Amino acid sequence: MKKQARPRISTLPRGNPRGPTRKRQGELAELAFMSKAASLGFGVAKPYGDSEGFDFILSWVRRLWRVQVKSTRTAKRGVYEISAHGCWGAHDIYTKDEIDFIVAYVVPEDTCYIIPIEATQGRKRLCLHPNVPTRACYKYEKYREAWWLLKPTHKSAGAPS
Repeated sequence: MKKQARPRISTLPRGNPRGPTRKRQGELAELAFMSKAASLGFGVAKPYGDSEGFDFILSWVRRLWRVQVKSTRTAKRGVYEISAHGCWGAHDIYTKDEIDFIVAYVVPEDTCYIIPIEATQGRKRLCLHPNVPTRACYKYEKYREAWWLLKPTHKSAGAPS
């Protein structure tokens, strides 16, 4: 008797059939951010649609923060870069009128930088150095995993009104 072939459960090709796109990487970074923020006790809300200049609203007690999540997975000579502007053009740099924090998720290191928008000083690109000994010129290293900046008990976070 001839053995019958087992039916395939899925007709999709093995692996990721869609491939790693920039949009998919951004979506995965947002999921990682939401998971981390929620596990630390923050309230996390995602605005409806793509029209806002921020990705999330984070809440802690009575304080709300507008957060833009960026991600990177490739380092050049140990330096990871993220853009500090929207996808509508490099001339549209994020301002404090649009967002309060940029969260830079470095995928290979599984680490977040919680950067106040004021600290970007209008720069288009931010350089992150997670695997290099800290130097004074590495201005964003102090924001690595700086979740405490989002809590209202910290002086720079501002008191609830």
